[in-house]
Amino acid sequence: MMRALMCVAALFSIASGAAMAQATPAPQLFRVVGPQDEVTIGLTAEEFEALGSAPGVERLARKLAADGQLIAWLYTVSRAPDGTTRLASTGRVAIVGSNALRIEPYRPALPVASPPVAQ
Repeated sequence: MMRALMCVAALFSIASGAAMAQATPAPQLFRVVGPQDEVTIGLTAEEFEALGSAPGVERLARKLAADGQLIAWLYTVSRAPDGTTRLASTGRVAIVGSNALRIEPYRPALPVASPPVAQ
């Protein structure tokens, strides 16, 4: 009986974790190419919407042209708690317009983790 209750509790925990993961949409990722390197950045749906109404990368380009910089989440390959490989945010990064040669949409082959929730 106790083992059955523990199994049900574990399944509920897994199901609720999966539901929470699905409730938060994955951020939109972009590859920013500069003269010496390239980085992958991500914007949450709210951050992306705040940039205006232009389609896709044009929003980022307009923000860089208007303000000279863009603040976004830096994404790198990391390990999830279950040991699988994924893309996850490692912190915030500023992209300076004069150092960005090209911005392109990035379609990852790996799962993408949402950035941490600000408190």
